[in-house]
Amino acid sequence: MAKRGGKSFLSLSTLLASFFGAAMIAAAFAYFNYKFSEYKFIDFKDWVFYEKNDIFTPQADKYIVIFYSSKEKGTMEKLANTNLNIPILAIDYYNEVQTKSENTIFLRSGTKTSLSFIQRFNIYESPSIFFIKKSKETLYKQDSMIRKLDNLEELSQQVNNL
Repeated sequence: MAKRGGKSFLSLSTLLASFFGAAMIAAAFAYFNYKFSEYKFIDFKDWVFYEKNDIFTPQADKYIVIFYSSKEKGTMEKLANTNLNIPILAIDYYNEVQTKSENTIFLRSGTKTSLSFIQRFNIYESPSIFFIKKSKETLYKQDSMIRKLDNLEELSQQVNNL
């Protein structure tokens, strides 16, 4: 049997490079798939929120959701007077009844719904903000990361420039 001279066609380094290349592509795909699935859904048919005494039924295609505390001084007034091109759903931690303003819908809910909402969206600070977008009739998908809201005036400028 004769020995071959030089390198074999499928050398070990080529095999390892192909393996690591495929592994990196699979890892990138898995990461982006995970990041996309990280965004949650909310079905207003299953989770009941109230506007004063009426059950809230979403009408718009997009909303800005702001989870806030009515015990923080001036927050409700700022929310009521915020003028954005996307309607605001303001969900109060303390479930105080508020009057709807032109651009802000103040929502409240039962304890079970509030706790489920906080847990589903991993809300750790108040006020927090994120966007939702209509997926089906009453089903909405989170459309942004959840951020702590520091400044309502700055928010108005950023959202209106979208």
